[in-house]
Amino acid sequence: MELDSAAIQAIIPHRPPFLLVDRILELEPGRRAVGQKHVSPDDPVFRGHFPGRPIFPGVLILEAMAQVGAVALLAAEEHRGKLGLFAGIDRVRFRRPVLPGDLLRLEVELVTLRGRLGKARGRATVADRLAAEGEVLFALADAEAVGGPSGPPGR
Repeated sequence: MELDSAAIQAIIPHRPPFLLVDRILELEPGRRAVGQKHVSPDDPVFRGHFPGRPIFPGVLILEAMAQVGAVALLAAEEHRGKLGLFAGIDRVRFRRPVLPGDLLRLEVELVTLRGRLGKARGRATVADRLAAEGEVLFALADAEAVGGPSGPPGR
């Protein structure tokens, strides 16, 4: 099952410029997803990271992995309308830089979900060469409990 940007946005709350997944190529709701991001030379992040030697930041590779994992998780009927929040990262390694013009492939498998806490394992590749890998820990939350633009209720 393939999803375009509009279908991805119907599942997760991220929007440009922070939506870091262009397309979902494979989806098994509640189990795994494969996504891709074209790393555009026009991306504003390259104006400052690093001028003259642009590299796509590792933290954004992790965020893109987490977004693909969130699509896999939240596409499952029992989790629709919820949010997947970062709870931690483990065993992350960056193997090679991701550069402007690269097509980043993000493969994420949901490993565990116990109650509201879970773990996903991800790999990011460019042209079949490993760029990054690691585990993302997440918490599943009710969207209303997280609050709006000003933060959680009562703040």
